[in-house]
Amino acid sequence: MADYPWIASYPYPVRWDVPIKTGPVHGILDEAAATYPDRPAVEFMGKRATYSELLALANRAAAGFQKLGVGPGVHVGLYLPNTPHYVIAFFGVLKAGGTVVNYSPLDAEKVLEHKVDDSRTSMIVTLDLPVLLPQMELLLEKTELKKLIVGGLADLPGFPQCPRIENARRDEKHVPFCDLLDNDGTYVAHDIGDPAQAIAVLQYTGGTTGLPKGAMLTHANLTAASQQYLETTRVEPRVLIEGQERTLLVLPLFHIYALSACMLLTMRLGAETILHARFDPEAVLNDLANKKVTCFFGVPTMFTALLGHESAKTLDLSSIKYVASGGAPLPLEVAAAFEAATGARVNEGWGMTETSPSGTFSPMRGKRKVGSCGIPVPQCVLKFVDVTDPAKDVALGERGEICIKGPNVMKGYWRNQAATDALMTADGFMRTGDVAYMDEDGFVFIVDRIKDMLLCGGYNVYPRNIEEAIYTHPSVSEVCVIGVPDEYRGESPKAFITLKPGADEFTIHELKEFLKDKLGKHEMVHIIEFRAELPKTPVGKIQKAVLVEEEAKRRAETATSAV
Repeated sequence: MADYPWIASYPYPVRWDVPIKTGPVHGILDEAAATYPDRPAVEFMGKRATYSELLALANRAAAGFQKLGVGPGVHVGLYLPNTPHYVIAFFGVLKAGGTVVNYSPLDAEKVLEHKVDDSRTSMIVTLDLPVLLPQMELLLEKTELKKLIVGGLADLPGFPQCPRIENARRDEKHVPFCDLLDNDGTYVAHDIGDPAQAIAVLQYTGGTTGLPKGAMLTHANLTAASQQYLETTRVEPRVLIEGQERTLLVLPLFHIYALSACMLLTMRLGAETILHARFDPEAVLNDLANKKVTCFFGVPTMFTALLGHESAKTLDLSSIKYVASGGAPLPLEVAAAFEAATGARVNEGWGMTETSPSGTFSPMRGKRKVGSCGIPVPQCVLKFVDVTDPAKDVALGERGEICIKGPNVMKGYWRNQAATDALMTADGFMRTGDVAYMDEDGFVFIVDRIKDMLLCGGYNVYPRNIEEAIYTHPSVSEVCVIGVPDEYRGESPKAFITLKPGADEFTIHELKEFLKDKLGKHEMVHIIEFRAELPKTPVGKIQKAVLVEEEAKRRAETATSAV
């Protein structure tokens, strides 16, 4: 293993070469219910379901989905916040033999339409909330979507029972969530065949050009990733004890980080998950302290908000033993402050939707390195290729594009073989678009991104999508969007705009109003700057790099003058 320097940095007894057992994703719930039947699995708004109760609900959902025609090859969308509906429907769809398609409530209308049509989603599970249901009703009219399964908080007064709601809307295109579960849980179990070929989840991810692409995450990908995460926690002396932990999950389950690294890992640990439907710093802090949470997963913006809340100074957070941060690099000072508040080291890693999303991890014991996203997870191999010539590998310690191979790497992009082929190297590694180097101990240091992508509050945001939306404004002649530092979100989009002759400047508020039906909230522009002209190459291409350099220089000068 001389070519794998990271193996020597593994903390005992974690093994890089641990055998990775793959199988049906819903088998994770089956196994947890068999091992911890009476252990609380999910808590929501003060109501709990044990693992055996959660399994029974998932089985009833599976039977209900099959009555609606769900089986192999059928795609079911989940357009849900963090409520038990998501967990029940997720496992119900998979048990029925279908494939889950995750939909984000942050998505703009045109993106939702694209996902429905591209994925061939036949039905979507959602809630009767004003921020969700109207969007889905529009999709019933504009797309080939056939049916909505509509739940509500009224389904959950006793949670494990999910009672039937008599006044719920019932017609050809609407099925109440409580009706989905109105059966004895007898369903036909489907053999998924080769777990490396059977698609469990279509997880859409943005691109530098065009509309989002569906990453085909197989049952093998997700079960491998969850086992990789689990293996990295098995240090001595033990930090996490299976069957004894309690997790607070406020990261959105429609995001691959929360789904794989949080929910599936939590179930493998036999831990209880306290669900929060939205991020409210005070509510999160209160539950962390009062419910003696031991595991917390977040993104940098959350850690910043929690530390900045006045309750953080008075509440006892010492029950927390395991902290994970993802989605974007966590500032060192934030990590140090959260560790001081809890006594727990913050674990960072690198990954992407296409890797389910495992890739690297920070060892819980032993050696760590400042500024590094850690070492490769079990059974994953990283190599680095020349940024200008991907056919050429670079030496250890040299900067190059990260390429990854492992059981967690996606099958490919749904209905997009050309995009899939463009990612792969001749020797079967997937190119990631991230530029980094690996040191002699196997630690990875991200230094740049080839992809024209911003990380805003843990979400991938693509400037071209924003530019295309701004270009539809009648006053805009040219636009270029870059990322600028944001203490809370990590990065925020800034738009440089030139106007058409005779057009008047507009405010950022006016632009946001214009864009609100074209962009998701996470994509929204935060700063605009009008210019007479934008820098261009001799052939007329806008020079984004020049604007990035100018912005960095201006901010540096401002910081210097403020000292």
